[in-house]
Amino acid sequence: SSSEAALVMIHALVDPSNSTTKEWLKNTVVVIDPCINPDGRDRYVNWFNSVVGKVMNAEPSSREHAEPWPGGRSNHYNFDLNRDWAWQTQVETQQRLKKYNAWLPQVHVDFHEQGYNEPYYFAPAAEPFHEVITPWQRDFQVLIGRNNAAYFDKNGWLFFTKERFDLLYPSYGDTYPVYNGAIGMTYEQGGHSRGGLAVVNEDGDTLTLVDRATHHFTTGLSTVETASKHQQKLMNEFKKYFDDSRSGKIGEYKTYVLTSKDQNKLNAVIKLLEQNGIEWGTLSNKNFTGFNYFTGKQEAFTDEGLHIAVSAAQPKAVLAKVLLEPRTVVTDSNTYDITTWSVPYAYGVKGYAVKEKLDLSNDWRSISVTPVNTSYGLLIPYTSFNSAKVLAELLKQNVKVRFAEKPFKYGTKNYERGTLIVLKTSNSSVNWAGITNAACIKHNVQADAVETGFMDQGSDMGSPDVKIISSAPKVALLTGEGTSSLGAGEIWHFFDQQLDYPLTLINGGDIARINLKNFTVLIVPDGFIRALSEKATADRLKEFVRSGGKIIALENAVSQMATEWGLKQKTDKDDEKGEYLDVKKYGDRERSYLPNSIPGAIYKMDLDNTHPLGFGYPDFYYTLKQDGILYEFLKGGWNVGVLKKDAYITGFAGYKVKSKLKDGMLFGVQDMGGGSVVYLSDNPLFRNFWENGKLLFSNAVFLAGQ
Repeated sequence: SSSEAALVMIHALVDPSNSTTKEWLKNTVVVIDPCINPDGRDRYVNWFNSVVGKVMNAEPSSREHAEPWPGGRSNHYNFDLNRDWAWQTQVETQQRLKKYNAWLPQVHVDFHEQGYNEPYYFAPAAEPFHEVITPWQRDFQVLIGRNNAAYFDKNGWLFFTKERFDLLYPSYGDTYPVYNGAIGMTYEQGGHSRGGLAVVNEDGDTLTLVDRATHHFTTGLSTVETASKHQQKLMNEFKKYFDDSRSGKIGEYKTYVLTSKDQNKLNAVIKLLEQNGIEWGTLSNKNFTGFNYFTGKQEAFTDEGLHIAVSAAQPKAVLAKVLLEPRTVVTDSNTYDITTWSVPYAYGVKGYAVKEKLDLSNDWRSISVTPVNTSYGLLIPYTSFNSAKVLAELLKQNVKVRFAEKPFKYGTKNYERGTLIVLKTSNSSVNWAGITNAACIKHNVQADAVETGFMDQGSDMGSPDVKIISSAPKVALLTGEGTSSLGAGEIWHFFDQQLDYPLTLINGGDIARINLKNFTVLIVPDGFIRALSEKATADRLKEFVRSGGKIIALENAVSQMATEWGLKQKTDKDDEKGEYLDVKKYGDRERSYLPNSIPGAIYKMDLDNTHPLGFGYPDFYYTLKQDGILYEFLKGGWNVGVLKKDAYITGFAGYKVKSKLKDGMLFGVQDMGGGSVVYLSDNPLFRNFWENGKLLFSNAVFLAGQ
């Protein structure tokens, strides 16, 4: 109903006979984005029109109220754009944020829909509020809420406030504006995909599309009215917000420094900063101490080779703090989304949070990539996702690529595990050198020439420890009913828009009929595909693996496969027992789950970087835990990513689940016949902003099990 309400809203604002709105517009500019997700809206509208009759049916069990997979209003790649504001992984968000940051409104409302039995929700928001949210921003939400309430009370419409929808995670259409100085709010109308043109709710009332649009239209006008009445105060507080930001009054840390040997890792951070208008630079004086994100200690800065710095004295200081701070203060653990997202952990870049203001310069010098002349071969460092992009490009163009399973030395330079090797040998039928140089330049990875197979130290080019990928993997992804649309969408977007590598999408329900011999890699995303629980399907998949295939299972797919594949979840032997365990207070029902809850916390995983799944990484990896699931160590496989004691880093984790998350496996590889199964219990592609997981997922596709 948001788009319908937008049309009515536009008419009310431009109607020359509407004296009320004309008065408001004397001091107020209203910018309306009528549809946050045109792909999702079109998909829903076209489906609805294909199933509705001449007269709509308000009976909830009618098929017009049961939208098929993927459901919701996700975009073409099944991304929830309302969780993409800060990360800007999707083109719609990127274009929207350009406009948003050009206007920088003082008030922003994100109009949504929730379940059709829910009353209307509007601000003020629920706790937790991020600590950077000012008293003024809190108070003005109440002011707007009271004005909205007056209109709803007058019409006898039910509503609720201060519940469910908090202001913490920075990538929503309410929090992102808040962290940019605005009064950011979410308004939620009952309806969603089951609303249709009309639906009978659990109270026996008929909720129509007209009702839904009218409610949104009413709060929209009410918000404009409140903003107009308090225009001067809004402008004054908005100015003060950015004055305080420029003067460095935001937070205890005054400078954030990130350092890496790999320029592409820093380039990924720079892209994020610049998309959000956050200023950055470099340091001339590197003699300082700060909180080391990776060790958790106050330490002297160590430059890894390249660095960037972000000052907390700048217009976007609040957003910079929210994205970069090592630990987010969570005032109420009953949250709507993840509770941690700190960029150094998500991007795998060593960081320092410094309590003093350091002087920044603009001395960043991008290292240019040059082509290499060679008649024997090329060595390509494997240190970032860009290296995996090079590998994908080469395989697509029929270049046979080798990779080193052990470190080696050639000339004066040391090469780590995972180094990609392209030799004239095996590639005489293609322009191997030209293709490789072009791919390296395209993806900003500097290759080195090698003129002999004899290495100064370590394995020679003909060693069994130098593996060859003789043909491009043929990759399929299970999708459709039973899979998580968001989880499948992340993988689809990863292949289609980031890795730029062919992917075949298969309906999960067809798994028993598909000729699996057409593929070498099968990806099973998060979700619950009924067929996977059937022994006949499991046997078929095992035969696929034994014949040389590879299965990559993620999140709940790992849990679902566990029984048939011999994987065991860890159980806590010290779980509470007793006859009074089930005696609970009714008044505590909404919070009783919190001790076992982990909505999103960062853990430090011990990573076996000698295994191909861990190539390109140090011996650790920061994972985003969103559940309490951990697996017993594989007895006949490789426990590549494990949690040991004291692995917790930051974010909310209930005390019960926190005590259990130790001494178990999260990432593993199980060899079976000529193939393998890769288990990824945590999602390395979470919303495609967990940048440091992209190389690991590429390893699962191209390197693990070779």
